[in-house]
Amino acid sequence: MDKQEVRERIMEIGIVPVVRAASAGEACIAAEAVCQGGIPIVEITMTVPGAVELIRELVQNCGSEVLIGAGTVLNADAARRCIDAGAEFLVSPGLNLETVAFARGEGKLIMAGALTPTEVMAAWEAGADFVKIFPCGQVGGAKYIKALKGPFPQVPFIPTGGVNLDTAAEFLEAGSVALGIGGELVQADALKANKPEIIVENARKFLAIVKHTRAQMAPSSVAAESKR
Repeated sequence: MDKQEVRERIMEIGIVPVVRAASAGEACIAAEAVCQGGIPIVEITMTVPGAVELIRELVQNCGSEVLIGAGTVLNADAARRCIDAGAEFLVSPGLNLETVAFARGEGKLIMAGALTPTEVMAAWEAGADFVKIFPCGQVGGAKYIKALKGPFPQVPFIPTGGVNLDTAAEFLEAGSVALGIGGELVQADALKANKPEIIVENARKFLAIVKHTRAQMAPSSVAAESKR
């Protein structure tokens, strides 16, 4: 899958499940659950024990059907290991220009982390494909995204942190092109209790919100973002 196809998949689904887990086994269960719930995208964070090997395993087992990416990628060295393992996209919590440059050089999609307007400008000028606003919930949530869209209407924002079943629609209405969702989707308690069906149901609920909200929004705005 080339970078444009990866970008289109993320835009189409509108949700990037952020998988943080205590073990590779739990992360694998989480990945299977979100996929069963209808989201064929998984971001495995580098905080998961054995994350790189897990990414490699997931790519080999279900990479033809599921978009596998790496999250919490802090530097170019980590990015290289993730791409070597087969990751189709990279996500960073903050802005590291070397990582953005490396991803561009490898032809891989990168979702660069940013928070302030200055960081947004730097990430976009460096060539980030998406700009992840993190931690969004702590700085105003959907209202902050709406404020950023004023001076940066061309930048595709993906908020992470503060996105839940109550706020998801607000984030989309504020101009987010997709949503990064971690613990509100992949609940740690569900993993510990070995109840993946909870995660499956969460995925379905979030997908329903995205579908309904987009249907209520002016179709021209969504189309304009997707054509960029």
